[in-house]
Amino acid sequence: MELRENEKLKAGKMSVREQYWKYSLIAIILLLGVIIFFKITPFLGGFLGASTLYILLRGQAFYLTEQWHWRKWIMAVVLLLESLFFCLIPLALVVWLLISKLKAVDLEPQSLMVPVQHVVDLIHEKTGYDVMSRGNMSSLVGFLPKFGQALVGSIGSFAVNILVLLLVLYFMLIGGRRMEKYIREILPFNRRNKKDVLHEFHMVVRSNAIGVPVLAIIQGAAASLGYYLFNVPEVLLWGVISCFATVIPVIGVGIVWLPLVLYLGATGHWGMGLGLAAYCLVVVGNIDNLVRSVLQKKMADTHPLITIFGVIIGLSLFGFMGVIFGPLLLAIFVLCVEIFREEYLENSAS
Repeated sequence: MELRENEKLKAGKMSVREQYWKYSLIAIILLLGVIIFFKITPFLGGFLGASTLYILLRGQAFYLTEQWHWRKWIMAVVLLLESLFFCLIPLALVVWLLISKLKAVDLEPQSLMVPVQHVVDLIHEKTGYDVMSRGNMSSLVGFLPKFGQALVGSIGSFAVNILVLLLVLYFMLIGGRRMEKYIREILPFNRRNKKDVLHEFHMVVRSNAIGVPVLAIIQGAAASLGYYLFNVPEVLLWGVISCFATVIPVIGVGIVWLPLVLYLGATGHWGMGLGLAAYCLVVVGNIDNLVRSVLQKKMADTHPLITIFGVIIGLSLFGFMGVIFGPLLLAIFVLCVEIFREEYLENSAS
């Protein structure tokens, strides 16, 4: 009897010791995880970009290694080259175009402010309301070179994140199914919920990674055609900016063409300005609705509010990659709430 009690006491002590080890290990993991996250934040765009490209390329990777029996490193190199030529190099060229145009503005900021001053003077003449004082105009002129310099300075960060992306993507492709199996094992869900979470992750990332560029290219091309037809200067520049503006929730490309309409009117071309406004409202706006509806049918049918607020949250958290991972963050949050409701609230109620 006494021996049995000693064994129970010993087992209890071992349980306390194991609990101490368990929670100490959790604390160490959390502490180191937070430190690593904050230190890795400047390279977060590269990691998120690599994750996005891996999801898009994983099907090709498995086909090349499992059906064609390619060596993994050869497959990884080929897919990296594919990513470079079809994704990263075009993106770098677009960034270079914007930077080159902004450097010109940096040298002659007054030239950019001339049409702005025309609009301000016209509003003051017609309404008597001074939208922007001369002092504010001078401050804005002084801000433009600083903005241009900051943007040019971000080229270094962009280049470093591209290198990080390529490096991380290479090892993700090499890891393949073994990496995916490890991720599935550490997810804190049962088998069915793991499948739902991973499916949601895959669908939202794939939908946004393909849908956002497709929408940007189509809508930017349509807007560029309008700029060309109605004699807007620097059609290529404004077309590229319109492509990026498609990610802005609600207003989208309107943030570009509305000022251009005012510019045309301020320079005495009200007919052209009204024509551009009508074209953008009818053509560009409907193209946006049409493309979004088609993409939602073909890919993840994400609720519009999740997309809108996801983009707003994601841009502040992750930068440009937040266009993809912001909606994903909200979608996974909603899915986790639904899993909690099904697994615990409904079960406890029954």
